[in-house]
Amino acid sequence: MKVLFVVSEVYPFMKTGGLADVAYALPKALRKLGIDIRVIMPNYVSIPSKYKERMQKVSEFTVPVGWRNQYAGLLYLEEDGVPFYFIDNEYYFKRNEGAYGYYDDGERFVYFSNGVLEAIKHMGDFKPDIIHCNDWHTAIIPVLLKENYIFDDIYKNIKTIFTIHNLKYQGIFGKEVLGQLLNLGENYFSEDKLKYYDGISFMKGGIIFSDVVTTVSSTYAEEIKTSYYGEGLHGLLNEISYKLYGITNGIDYDLFNPRYDKEIYFNYDENSSSDKLKNKDQLQKRLGLCEKVDIPMIGIVSRLVGQKGIDLIDNVMEELINLDIQLVILGTGESRFEEMFKYYAGTYPNKVSANIFFSNELAQKVYAASDIFLMPSQFEPCGIGQLIAMRYGSIPIVRETGGLKDTVHPYNEYTGEGNGFSFANYNAQDMLYTIKRSIDFYYKKDIWNNLINKSMREDNSWKKSANMYIDLYDKLIWRN
Repeated sequence: MKVLFVVSEVYPFMKTGGLADVAYALPKALRKLGIDIRVIMPNYVSIPSKYKERMQKVSEFTVPVGWRNQYAGLLYLEEDGVPFYFIDNEYYFKRNEGAYGYYDDGERFVYFSNGVLEAIKHMGDFKPDIIHCNDWHTAIIPVLLKENYIFDDIYKNIKTIFTIHNLKYQGIFGKEVLGQLLNLGENYFSEDKLKYYDGISFMKGGIIFSDVVTTVSSTYAEEIKTSYYGEGLHGLLNEISYKLYGITNGIDYDLFNPRYDKEIYFNYDENSSSDKLKNKDQLQKRLGLCEKVDIPMIGIVSRLVGQKGIDLIDNVMEELINLDIQLVILGTGESRFEEMFKYYAGTYPNKVSANIFFSNELAQKVYAASDIFLMPSQFEPCGIGQLIAMRYGSIPIVRETGGLKDTVHPYNEYTGEGNGFSFANYNAQDMLYTIKRSIDFYYKKDIWNNLINKSMREDNSWKKSANMYIDLYDKLIWRN
């Protein structure tokens, strides 16, 4: 079985969010299970030089973009046992400010999508049985495959899977893109194809034209069929529910392992979780917090935006500060939230640390040092923070949505079941009540230590999810 995994970002080459972590860890897990899966992404100029120096040129060719033909180079690199291909074009990918957010993003990812399909002709004996596309940046590939490539013998038996990581970002552009960039006729500007209000949606194309659609948790797969979460596509998602699957993401247990993590102060595991307190003591010193290991530390590693529930925290921040806690924030986002956290950090420097930037090194230290990890998201397709937190023995508090609901189960003091704390309504007072409840249990050390031990022993690796993807791949290949 040969699978080409197509994605706009992959750790450690380019990372702006959780998609990059998935694109690194899932192919790695699938290869361990015997799947010949290879990853292809753009060759961004900002990829670290230590990787660029190892890339080998495979081929060069031209890529159709509307009426033009643009140069493409195909580069190759093997990293951590996974083969990676890179589509090289300086005009589209020599941008110094990251992967996205440019005026011509539509054209850039049309080029990349056509480039991926053209690259298949130049991969030697690797001809994919399945092209696995991810989010809007690659969603147009199933459309282009069936319209422009399927009549070529090289492509005619290739199946497609499209994974929705976040439905909110759809790749919506003006209808002129159909002819100017995609070489598609006016007939594609219709409700049963790409039309989305007055424009077109790449995401919609991926949903309609792919053979299978997956998303990143079973709860999110149901939520996006409703108007609240469906971003205007809930009707379509109900129509194609026969081919829609929810498969919860995992995390890479080699990458996120407190026993060997070089970024934390002291290594530990479920049998030596008392060493976690040493990490807390060191982080308190670094951040200038009151050095007390018996005070509950709440960690937040997040984009500081409304989707992540930061407005709930804003609404009860005064009440939260009045509790006997420490609050450590790491992330960037909306200026109103950044300024709010800076204000409280300046006013209560012994209790609040606002780190308005992002650092993988500091993130690992927050996971290792914190007692509680807060994720009160308005919606969360899967979430990775709660999985990393449990791996490091930081007990999650989440709102019951998407993958948070699938992976964090509320603690029941009568049965001992559960691995964290949760609240159902998107309500600041409900969140505050849940935080207070978790703090009560924090001081009941037998219960709290059992929670830590249980969360650290849970298997949230990619093994189960990878096997579910293999089952889907098998069904696709053997489908007539």
